[in-house]
Amino acid sequence: MLGLLVGWWWVATVGVVAIACGTVVLRAARGRPPVVRWWRLGVGWSLVICGLLVAVGNTGRLRDAADDALRAHADGGASGVFRVTITERPRPVFSAGFGGQQGGVRAVVLPARVRDAMVGRAAVATTGRVVLIAPADGWSSLLPGQDVTATARLAPARTGELTVAMLRVRGPPDEVTGAAVWQRVAQELRSGLRDAAGVLDPEPAGLLPGLVVGDTDRLSRQVEEEFRTAGLTHLLAVSGANLAIVCVAVLLLLRALRVGPRGAAAGAMLALIGFVVLAGPEPSVLRAGVMGAVGLLALAIGRERAALPALGTAVVLLVLWDPAMAVSFGFALSVLATAGLVLLAPRWADRLAARGVPRGLAEALAVPAAAHLVTAPVVAGMAGQVSLVAVVANLAAAPVVAPATVLGVLAAVAAPVMPWLAELLVRLAGPEADWLILVGRQASRVPGAVIDWPDGWWGGLLLVACVVLLVAALRHRRLRVLVGAALAGLLVVVIPVRVIAPGWPPPGWAMVACDVGQGDALVLATADEGRAVVVDTGPEPGPLAGCLERLDVSRVPLVVLTHLHADHVGGLDAVLDDRAVGAVGVGPARAPDWAWKEVRAKAAEAGVPIVQLDAGRRLDWPGLSLEVLAPGGKEVMPAAEADGTEINNASVVIRAATPAGRILLSGDVELAAQAHLLSSRADLSAEVVKVPHHGSRHTTPELFEAIRPRIAVVSVGAGNRYGHPSPITLRALGHLGTLVIRTDTGGDAAIVPGDSGPRAVTRGAARGPPGAGRP
Repeated sequence: MLGLLVGWWWVATVGVVAIACGTVVLRAARGRPPVVRWWRLGVGWSLVICGLLVAVGNTGRLRDAADDALRAHADGGASGVFRVTITERPRPVFSAGFGGQQGGVRAVVLPARVRDAMVGRAAVATTGRVVLIAPADGWSSLLPGQDVTATARLAPARTGELTVAMLRVRGPPDEVTGAAVWQRVAQELRSGLRDAAGVLDPEPAGLLPGLVVGDTDRLSRQVEEEFRTAGLTHLLAVSGANLAIVCVAVLLLLRALRVGPRGAAAGAMLALIGFVVLAGPEPSVLRAGVMGAVGLLALAIGRERAALPALGTAVVLLVLWDPAMAVSFGFALSVLATAGLVLLAPRWADRLAARGVPRGLAEALAVPAAAHLVTAPVVAGMAGQVSLVAVVANLAAAPVVAPATVLGVLAAVAAPVMPWLAELLVRLAGPEADWLILVGRQASRVPGAVIDWPDGWWGGLLLVACVVLLVAALRHRRLRVLVGAALAGLLVVVIPVRVIAPGWPPPGWAMVACDVGQGDALVLATADEGRAVVVDTGPEPGPLAGCLERLDVSRVPLVVLTHLHADHVGGLDAVLDDRAVGAVGVGPARAPDWAWKEVRAKAAEAGVPIVQLDAGRRLDWPGLSLEVLAPGGKEVMPAAEADGTEINNASVVIRAATPAGRILLSGDVELAAQAHLLSSRADLSAEVVKVPHHGSRHTTPELFEAIRPRIAVVSVGAGNRYGHPSPITLRALGHLGTLVIRTDTGGDAAIVPGDSGPRAVTRGAARGPPGAGRP
């Protein structure tokens, strides 16, 4: 950790100190009684050997990575041609724009190791680790072990890692070598599982491959977010639990067939190797394999004395093999979870059983509780939140994880030769996947399911201190009474308050219409925490800045200005000054001229590019997709001196796909532009509509009939002199049974997913008396 986070010389320092300490302990062992002597010899030689391995082996690797020649070129953003070896399977991502192409281009991330590099016309001596960000076309099908040639632009890598640079690739891979036979077989098995899972509904069809082999390409973003809140994210990655489940199933089968202990052990080992190949022999999977083997060892031996040295040996060997694991959250979680399962869970289960709890229930309670307790500090420091429902959610999920995993593995094996059998096995696993989705969904909706927590090192250490104090308190009878009283107070007072007057923003919000007065400012959430798209910025920076602070938005990949009226662009500084912004998107219109010049100047000052959004363009982020519906080629673009109506009619119209449903963002389009939209026969249907032009009377009822919204959001200022929103427009919405939400009466308005469709929550409900909001 010190070598990666501070400097490579710390590795040599720690190694030398370990050797010196080990030598002192070895000297002190002379002349001691046999038990003491053997104990000190074990400690001394362990320190000396590990110190030598660290000082000799890892020092050189970290120094080479820190001094790699590609780092300097990456800092300068140079371009070149690189021959690399893919080391892990491609991981799909979505971006708003890639390689200068239109938004919505799908991309993949591929870790690799450089074999040859040519930057400019000069060869660069390097064998460092890199991460490729490449278009999905041609790259998503690559497998570990394949060599490819890529033309790419270099970018600096993140600090604290062995990765020396990022490669932003624009074109397809060249000179691709073939993959190993076993890699191709594993890919065929994974593809077969994905295809077989297609017989299920979309959500379980995306979950099952993730549960079995960590393939989350088709997993719903909503399910992923619900699992994160419920503390079930570990089910979506290959972990030691997956391997333990498969190996235990093989052991039980072989024992039932009366296979001897050695044969059963050999069969379980073959199953472990086969599963590693199926999931992909990547660092995370190999780490899980080692930890799963430790868990099996503890299960087979039944003694924690044997399990703890095995776990320690696994940690040492894995970090020596890959020093980057020393700062890997996944590695820390695997180690701590395994330690909790082999050290704490058996003791807790024994104590519960001694108090009359049935043995099976005692173990079912102890396992998730131990795993959650020991990993909570790392999760808190990593994510800045603590799940209060994770233990219960994991307890509810536990009974179906093993059968779903085994059925999924069997389906993957059967898919290439007997597709009908694979589909049958998938159908058998379907109810288990449905149950997991139900558990995650209901657990994530519990009021106060997740509490905010300081992130980083201090947040993790703070939770450790809280856990230690809680455990110490529970060991004393009087303090146990106080803890029980405090928990009762939370149940009786705090949770009902959170239900009646929830905090702001509401969990899982998809869109928030900020109360910026007479103007528009809409925020669309992505699946990445703190990252959101902003559509229009209101008349001045202050109100929007406050709204973004309340939503904890720190990164804005795109700011869309639907048109250039002051009540839509006046608050642009609130986004550009204090947040990381990817681009400013505008329509083809450039009127009024003064506003266009001001927008260009502000964007240039902030170093943010301006992109044009034309009809037909699509932009995608995790959990959010935008489709530009207008203006198209038929609309007449206003001149620089155009009147307000012409400028309004040139508004960018967008339909957003969110976890809460489709949302139509209509800018300030008036009758002419609305007629163009209706005559274009574009699909305008949406569950939520941002009412055009603050609810003015220049809105045709036919537009609302085409949209058929369940919720209409009117972004409008209180007591404005324009008479917005018009009673005529409100009546047209009322005839359709649409719920109308207004920022002038309710403040910030959020759209959140509901059981039967989107729900609206106003900030007035979050801070006012019961019944103030409109659910």
